[in-house]
Amino acid sequence: MTKIAIILGSTRPNRNGAAVADWVHKSAASRDASYDLIDLRDVDLPFLDEAIPPSQGRYEHDHTKKWAQQIADYDGFVFVTPEYNHSTSAALKNAIDYLYAEWNNKACAFVGYGSLGGSRAIEHLRAIASEVQLAHVRQQVSLSLLDDFKDYSDFQPRALHDDALETLFDQLESWAGAMRTVRAA
Repeated sequence: MTKIAIILGSTRPNRNGAAVADWVHKSAASRDASYDLIDLRDVDLPFLDEAIPPSQGRYEHDHTKKWAQQIADYDGFVFVTPEYNHSTSAALKNAIDYLYAEWNNKACAFVGYGSLGGSRAIEHLRAIASEVQLAHVRQQVSLSLLDDFKDYSDFQPRALHDDALETLFDQLESWAGAMRTVRAA
């Protein structure tokens, strides 16, 4: 079975991302793939403290080894990202930067939220994903703080996002399966 991790990319107190990630996770419950939720707050990585570049695969610290083992098991990822200052969160960027081979030849998709739907954060994540050899699907879900959150904090997604999320799941599961054959070769 295809195994997908939903990675919650915000660690802030009172973050909107927890409700968004829960919505994504609940929406994936009836899919033929397995979806797990990973909260970066629970992973608790310090800022990158490995002396050797991750592309070498020689991890020194236990927190890095544990993170690598956790990520290695998945075929694909849904990154749930806030938009902070026209980009993704430092916590999510840091978590991606820790590893290399564990991301390679897998698939990913993006769910963003912010004043412009997290679009600028997603755009930055697409470039980052390419560098770590993650194949990113076209479909994304962009949630507006104005239209999908009452008073900018109570998550109430508009119905149009349900179809977009289903398309995202379809594309991600298809690509994750295809990338499994790439990894096997």
